[in-house]
Amino acid sequence: MNAAIITVGLAFAGYLVTYLNTLRLTQRQERLARVNRQLSELYGPLLALTEINSRVYHAFSERHPRPDGRSPLQHGPGETPLTEEELGEWRLWITKVFLPNHRAMRDILVNKADLLSEPHMPPILLEVYAHASWHEIVVTRWEQGDLTLEQPSQPFPMTEIRRYVREGFDRLKQEQAALLGHRRRHS
Repeated sequence: MNAAIITVGLAFAGYLVTYLNTLRLTQRQERLARVNRQLSELYGPLLALTEINSRVYHAFSERHPRPDGRSPLQHGPGETPLTEEELGEWRLWITKVFLPNHRAMRDILVNKADLLSEPHMPPILLEVYAHASWHEIVVTRWEQGDLTLEQPSQPFPMTEIRRYVREGFDRLKQEQAALLGHRRRHS
């Protein structure tokens, strides 16, 4: 009788260990799948777009410097307004470069928000969305013949969005490496 109880007990313990190990492995695989999706569908594309946007803006600024060294669109009351040529160039760059990038960022945020690491939409991402919407309105007005340049209340948060996306991407890459059993070396 004792041998039967011991046998049943060992069989149950073996089953329980197998079940718990399978559960742990399944959870790990599911977490790895989510991290991979976060990297490939949200943070990776956002990182690429923010880096491209930053580099293109710097190229535009270098190509069209203001006489006093300011960014091409930074001007206030009493300062020299943009020339017609500068306005034309800015409209071209907004329409062909910045607006498509901002649209892509906005679309990623709308369609992949479920992949965010945070439980709520971070304010910086809402600012990016708002900026993309602002560009849509301005370009529509330009297409209707109103070529005035209106500035949004806040400039595009280039530094902040790049920092947010880079930190999220790096954190997820570290988690991915850990889930795969690799150590990620920092260089």
